[in-house]
Amino acid sequence: MDNVRVVVADDNLQLQNMVAEYLNKQSGIEVVGAASNGVEAIRLVQEHAPDVLVCDMIMPQMDGYGVLEHLRSMKLSKHPGVIALTALGRDDFITRAINLGACYYMVKPFDFSVLAQRVFEAAGEIERADAIAANIRRESGEPEENAEERIANLFLTVGIPAHIKGYQYLREAVKMVMENPDLMGRITKELYPGIAHRFGTTSSKVERAIRHAIEVAWNRGRIEALDEAFGRNVCSLDDKPTNGEFIALVSDRLRIKESA
Repeated sequence: MDNVRVVVADDNLQLQNMVAEYLNKQSGIEVVGAASNGVEAIRLVQEHAPDVLVCDMIMPQMDGYGVLEHLRSMKLSKHPGVIALTALGRDDFITRAINLGACYYMVKPFDFSVLAQRVFEAAGEIERADAIAANIRRESGEPEENAEERIANLFLTVGIPAHIKGYQYLREAVKMVMENPDLMGRITKELYPGIAHRFGTTSSKVERAIRHAIEVAWNRGRIEALDEAFGRNVCSLDDKPTNGEFIALVSDRLRIKESA
């Protein structure tokens, strides 16, 4: 299995070195470059085509938001999953980073083992991320990951931001289908109305919001992460799955993991 290739960008050289050193020690991760400003980070992404960019949001010359904006406009053979690091935990800053394409937003100081988990998740390496998460839970004495946490992690991996309405409706849809797979045959008659009732809205708004959430994930262009997350080839970027197909993909994937 190939290593996940990572570029680290942070103007705090001590933290930059600590992150790079820790990640390099993790099996399955290789740090291929380190930058101290946004301009250098962009150059390293172009030069090394990493799977993941771990990027501080506050840097000289070009900040992390500028890096995210620049990456969106670049024609790359592969766009890296971006993990945003910052000392600022404000909701508006987090929302802005997620809207610009960041997979995860981690507030300093952070747990390095969680960062390694996020690196694997951002690269679509779900099984290796799960292994780290399970080890973290064992060491902390926390219970096993529940269904909602598994759904949330999968959505973040494929690029569905948690702040949009469709995220909430999709999460509810997957939970309902996991509990009752027969609902897949009654999406418009039972699934959408059931979600609408729980959230005090209408079936048509549920359907449109779920459609938007799927389009957000596909428009981010991370087809490798999508394929890895679902354990098989999914539709191409030009052929988005229907709402029902996507719900079925997620539900089937999580049921397989539960029975493993």
